[in-house]
Amino acid sequence: MVLVPGMLCDAEVWADVRLPGPVVHAEITAPDLGGMAEQILSAVDGPFVLAGLSLGAIAGFEVARRAPDRLAGFCAVSTNAGAPTPEQLAAWTEFDRRTRAGGFGSVVAEQILPTMFADPNSVLRRRFLDMARRVGPETFRAQLAAQATRRDAHDAVAGLSCPVLVLCGERDALCPPGFHRAIAARAGRADVRVLPEAGHLLTVEAPRAAAAALHDWLCSTVSLVKES
Repeated sequence: MVLVPGMLCDAEVWADVRLPGPVVHAEITAPDLGGMAEQILSAVDGPFVLAGLSLGAIAGFEVARRAPDRLAGFCAVSTNAGAPTPEQLAAWTEFDRRTRAGGFGSVVAEQILPTMFADPNSVLRRRFLDMARRVGPETFRAQLAAQATRRDAHDAVAGLSCPVLVLCGERDALCPPGFHRAIAARAGRADVRVLPEAGHLLTVEAPRAAAAALHDWLCSTVSLVKES
């Protein structure tokens, strides 16, 4: 299983999610989605199960476009398969401008952090801020640039023959459940799980529930792959 983090996140975002079998953590640092997809594809040889969170899942949609035969399963977590809106593009441009001007910390703390959790506490805030600090301003700018290369990915989901799990938090302010139901509606073999009271970074805020959903689906997916 290849685990792909979201924007301003690293492998820590998956740290509390215990999964069966080996996992590989992929990085997404390229300034475009095509480059991010190639980073994911180069993380392992042969078929794999991809679990991507937020931007990690968006990069996963590009993997689905380029190499659907490599995917034995795809779990899209807290994400959006739609094209960017003008408002999003304008916000990312402003974040980039402020980051270039030395305002990385304030962008993260004032603009990004408030959208990450349903019920943030000091521990959750610190974990996210520590991840963002490790990722750093240059990778953040590359990730913002990659976001701007997004296009509608529902067709890529529709082209998948592998099992798909769509996992989201009921209180995700960035990517509400409706986004995820739209993704699942286009997939041929999809399950949707909505975690009550969880926000965007549900693997940090509700790790046990996220692990249970992923564990059940992964065991089923492995069984389906073996049968096929």
